[in-house]
Amino acid sequence: MIIPRIFSIFVRMKKQQAMTYFERIKELTKSFPVEIADFSAPRDPASMPTQAESNFITNKEQGDWAENLLTRAVNDNSRNYIAIKYGKSDDLVAGDPGFSTFFQEFQTELDTIGKRPDILIFKKEDYREDLGMDISHIDHNLLTEYVKKAIAGIEVRSSAFLLDRYELAMQEKIQRCTVEAMAIRDRILLNYSTLLSVPGRENYLSMLQGITPETLKVVDFRCPSWKSTHDLVQLCAEFKSLKAALKDIQKRTWLSITPKVEDLKVVYKWIENYNVPHYYFQVFFDKIYAISFEKILRTVSDSQNEGSVFSVESDTKNQNKTTIKIRSTYGTKIAARVDEPKHESVRKEMDRGRLLFYIKFHGGTAYLDVDNFKQILNIEGEF
Repeated sequence: MIIPRIFSIFVRMKKQQAMTYFERIKELTKSFPVEIADFSAPRDPASMPTQAESNFITNKEQGDWAENLLTRAVNDNSRNYIAIKYGKSDDLVAGDPGFSTFFQEFQTELDTIGKRPDILIFKKEDYREDLGMDISHIDHNLLTEYVKKAIAGIEVRSSAFLLDRYELAMQEKIQRCTVEAMAIRDRILLNYSTLLSVPGRENYLSMLQGITPETLKVVDFRCPSWKSTHDLVQLCAEFKSLKAALKDIQKRTWLSITPKVEDLKVVYKWIENYNVPHYYFQVFFDKIYAISFEKILRTVSDSQNEGSVFSVESDTKNQNKTTIKIRSTYGTKIAARVDEPKHESVRKEMDRGRLLFYIKFHGGTAYLDVDNFKQILNIEGEF
């Protein structure tokens, strides 16, 4: 029985090795949960924004800074590879003259070739000096064969957090809320067990008796609204305090790599056209983590990972777009240290005299972990 099983695994591995990169990705999409994204269906058309806000422009500036930071980190450390700007971008925002045309052309390109990753990595021998370090504004029809020579496409996401500080703060908060929740539980059982022993309230009593520090992550209940006596009113207040502590304990406690659900299909389409390995790099203000698109598909396709490795949420900081949030440390650490950028406030005058104020970022340094960078991009030999 063991020998046939080993042979079956060997055959499957050989088959996967014979596949092109796109064929592997295509195979993975077949087992991807359609409840999150159905790769067999056309993408939903995007609605054109009508008005820019300061937060949107600041986020865009932060994203541009993160792309530049990573590009410089690669180019300052590599003798044999080069990072160039590729992703479609423009300084136009909703409300600017020409934005409507830019938006429609961008949507057409998404439907034609998919979403360009922000950065392409080339071997220097394949780099074209005549095209330069920024090919983001060159028509995709003129770039097809050149882009296919890239060894990687990188989508850069950014988060205005210090990852180490965040994780420490969340650990302290969980410890504090755990102590608080257990104290409330003990107080209710000590002072109100008699009130909870009457018919119709016993479920609350058994629920409280089952609470331990290990079960706080999964405990849930509906707060009662008893009002007939002073003691019952006080008991309800205790339950509300317990509920609030549980809510904090049960929140996601880790920062994440953040692919948007709406981007999955257009990333897939780009891979279909160019057969170039695709990656997501998440730039924090103190570290950089990365994960391959292939690993994203594998991770999200395994429902056992939901809650512990990834979650699917509506992101209020990203125009409420549905986002897959993958625990950052589940990826590969690309930079263990980032020097923060300088920043300045900028005034932008819109139509009808409306003013927007946003932040621009300059400088900063990412200290690239060359070995990890090579590993995730499958680079062999001298970097």
